[in-house]
Amino acid sequence: QVHLVESGGGLVQPGGSLRLSCEGSEFRLDLYAIGWFRQAPGKEREGLSCIKVDPTFTYYADSVKGRVTISRDNAKNTIYLDMNNLKPDDTAVYSCATDYGCFQTQGLGGPKYREDYWGQGTQVTVSS
Repeated sequence: QVHLVESGGGLVQPGGSLRLSCEGSEFRLDLYAIGWFRQAPGKEREGLSCIKVDPTFTYYADSVKGRVTISRDNAKNTIYLDMNNLKPDDTAVYSCATDYGCFQTQGLGGPKYREDYWGQGTQVTVSS
């Protein structure tokens, strides 16, 4: 049973841009805080950005601050992650997930939803 579906990854040259999408599949994203994470081979999963139900609250990790923008379109039941000035170090599998209070994205302990849902991930490769 699929709940979150990511798309928009691909191969991009350094300095390029991508828009990643996280769409709810029979799952209302407007009821959840949603975080974006990435994991590169041999590295730990990293929380990048998060948006609460109230879209005025957003979080960005230092590694991507100033280069990415998170947003939500409730009419389309979709969360977006716009990424600019991509670097080879941004190469990873990018996933979205429910994240109560955006705690997991920030690497903090705290309350969680009764159950967290993850998408299958989308590969981003930054290479010339």
